[in-house]
Amino acid sequence: MENKEVKISFLASHLTTIVSVTLVLILVGIISLVWVGAENETRRLREQVELSAVMADSVSDARAKEIGHQLAREPYSRKVRVISKAKALEYWNRQTGEDLKALYGVNPLSPEVTFALKADWNTSTRLDSIRKVLLTIDGVESVDAPDSDVVEAMNSNIAGLTLILAVIAVVMLVISFVLINNTVQLTIYSRRFTIHTMQLVGATNAFIARPVVMSNALCGLVAGILSALIISGCLAGAPHAGVGNPIASLGWQMLLVIAGGLILLGILLCSLSAWIATARYLRKDYSELFR
Repeated sequence: MENKEVKISFLASHLTTIVSVTLVLILVGIISLVWVGAENETRRLREQVELSAVMADSVSDARAKEIGHQLAREPYSRKVRVISKAKALEYWNRQTGEDLKALYGVNPLSPEVTFALKADWNTSTRLDSIRKVLLTIDGVESVDAPDSDVVEAMNSNIAGLTLILAVIAVVMLVISFVLINNTVQLTIYSRRFTIHTMQLVGATNAFIARPVVMSNALCGLVAGILSALIISGCLAGAPHAGVGNPIASLGWQMLLVIAGGLILLGILLCSLSAWIATARYLRKDYSELFR
């Protein structure tokens, strides 16, 4: 009967640890998903910035294509689009309803080369540098680019959002460690007399700590797997709930990275907490175990 009670108590203590750590890791996973989603969205916004190199009237469509191929090889170009004179006239007629060719007798528009920047190049300093380089290309008459103040304002807002998310992530990590540490310490507290008895019979500190750390590492592994499965299940069921498809924007690779990170975090935090708590009780005298 006594052995049965000990087994039930052992299972209950570990079940409490697993559930507690799983809930904490779910919160960490949610923060990670928000972080990744925000990073993807800010990158998408940065890559929406486009520059247009307007050709001189004498430049042919063939020359515009050559310039387009030249810009496509540059490190700052993400996507290049060459607009011929005919396409430029078509766009003008569609947007304004005015037929310039009928008005002037010829097509007065010149070809353009429009390209989107890579996210890392979207700064006012780099935009000015790119604009100067484009104006040195033979055949480029002018460059249309976003105002530097607008770009700086966007980058400033993105930096502020990133800082807020970073602070939240750090706070959540600290809270996670504190909660997991307290949960693991409660488990080890119930075994403090067993630890002291093992010391009395000559067991080394490493011999005593090893099974405690391993058992809590296993709890962290199970909690990490459970939290990863719960989050993955929620994301997979999101389209059926009518809230979009977050996996499509995040990608399965990033989801696997987050899941692996939760499992590793669970193991590390539980192991570290178990080692700290065990080491503390290994240093205590018998009289201090009753406190």
